[in-house]
Amino acid sequence: MEAILKFIQDTGFYQIADNPKVLIMMVISCVLLYLAIVKKFEPLLLLPIAFGMLITNLPGAGMYHEILFAGGHINWALFGGAEITESFISGLQASGVSPAVASMDLVGTSISVGLIDVLYLGVKLGIYPCLIFMGVGAGTDFGPLIANPKTLLLGAAAQLGIFMTYVGCQLSGLFSYAQSASIGIIGGADGPTAIFVTSRLAPELLGPIAVAAYSYMALVPVIQPPIMRLLTTEAERKIIMRPLRDVSKREKILFPIVVTIFVALLVPSAGPLIACLMLGNLFKESGVVERLNKTAQNELMNIVTIFLGISVGATATATTFLSLQTIAIMFMGVVAFGFGTAGGVLLAKFMNLFLKEKINPLIGSAGVSAVPMAARVSQVEGQKANPANFLLMHAMGPNVAGVIGSAIAAGVLMALFG
Repeated sequence: MEAILKFIQDTGFYQIADNPKVLIMMVISCVLLYLAIVKKFEPLLLLPIAFGMLITNLPGAGMYHEILFAGGHINWALFGGAEITESFISGLQASGVSPAVASMDLVGTSISVGLIDVLYLGVKLGIYPCLIFMGVGAGTDFGPLIANPKTLLLGAAAQLGIFMTYVGCQLSGLFSYAQSASIGIIGGADGPTAIFVTSRLAPELLGPIAVAAYSYMALVPVIQPPIMRLLTTEAERKIIMRPLRDVSKREKILFPIVVTIFVALLVPSAGPLIACLMLGNLFKESGVVERLNKTAQNELMNIVTIFLGISVGATATATTFLSLQTIAIMFMGVVAFGFGTAGGVLLAKFMNLFLKEKINPLIGSAGVSAVPMAARVSQVEGQKANPANFLLMHAMGPNVAGVIGSAIAAGVLMALFG
């Protein structure tokens, strides 16, 4: 009977009674799975994130242990099987770690490292986001940006959402400086950058921020058009831009090299992201490493996406996700995208005051970096106003500039608050 009783107590069904909040997290993860599979909202990352969220909230599974990363650090001694001491727990509690994580009941025990614990090291050490950036670079054409350098300013202006969200988070009084910076980076509409910054500055918010970033990236075609139409006149939306000049192979090869040197010297904190982005692009444009280019775009990026999604989703435990902060993060994510879209459009309108060849302000919204979705939104809205309008390639300029801009903004924030 004792053996049977112990078996029953070890089941997840029995352990749910100790933490009924996990049922809510299971429902949320199933909703996210529905959005990924049925509604196709950023399924490549939202699906593994949602599944990671599901398995981390299954009682007794033991695949992810928050205490291994409590306090924002990798507690390597616990990975090695060291027993948890009273002084260690006291230190965590003094630093404000959740009581559910830093429980005195854990004193004298050791952690049996789980699968997600190991995979999450790639996030914590900043490996996965950089490798994904390499894959993004291998599939990106910077030609439209090189052909029309003015669009670099539009990509920079669209980062307004990052800094306005930071200010909003500070005014709310709910977040620290580092947490506000991590939430603000959602406005860059760049999931790997958001994960990279948050894992360094506010790892306790990684789950909610990742879910918000990828959910709103999927909603770009819904969020952006009303803002674009509100800030532009019909005449502005009808502006036709002349075709871009051809960009030489030499320019395309020199571009990633020059950008890497300049950005890494200007903002060293952004060096890892920019270097990987530009290395991937150099694979593509050099034409001499086709195998590496295909690997970076396909096999490597797909493998890393799986590991990144599952491990990030696993951080969304009931103790950290179900809070007022999470609701505020989801709200501020909308604010971030709204201000980012508005910043690009308004700068384009301002530039038109001085330019002989006018820019269609709709391409400014593409500076939020969601490649190539934001550029497609500009194209669709432009053709609604004028069926002869073809803005896609023009919008790709600020779109890829936004990728660079969000990485630079991330470097600035990490330098200030890291």
